[in-house]
Amino acid sequence: MTSKTRLYLHRMHQLDSNVCVAVNHTSRYRLVRDSFRLASRLGDGVFWYVLMATILLVYGSDGMVPVLHMGLAGLCGTLLYKWLKGKTLRPRPYEVRQDIWLTGKPLDKFSFPSGHTLHAVVFSMVALSYYPQLAFILVPFTLMVALSRVVLGLHYPSDVLAGALIGASIAGLSFLVV
Repeated sequence: MTSKTRLYLHRMHQLDSNVCVAVNHTSRYRLVRDSFRLASRLGDGVFWYVLMATILLVYGSDGMVPVLHMGLAGLCGTLLYKWLKGKTLRPRPYEVRQDIWLTGKPLDKFSFPSGHTLHAVVFSMVALSYYPQLAFILVPFTLMVALSRVVLGLHYPSDVLAGALIGASIAGLSFLVV
């Protein structure tokens, strides 16, 4: 690796870390902190399971293919992000910097990539391909989940971006199979 590349990567890491601190410090406001805690908690799976159950209730057997598609794409996302976390072993921001406040509960030990964001993007993209009318709910919720991970001190912005890109890739590839 050249010194120019090392310098570039160092600067990118500094930017990532500094943005993380700035976004995380918005959690000092109770309304911000509580809103993003709720989004994060719902993004643990609750929101997506309710969405899939609602699709089945509203559309009956016609909703089976979209729900199975969401479930299989989500399972692929889980397998991939757990494997990546085990390989990268990136510590969470609050473990590295004392000026990052942990205001949410981590589900696992490592930071890269954001599994919440990955799944929010996977589930939203798949659901929206079948039901585009849900965009007014799914797009803002997905953005809230993604932002919550940084606000709560659980992820760097680059973890969230990677989660979103991986989630979009999984969803995109899933359309080739289904």
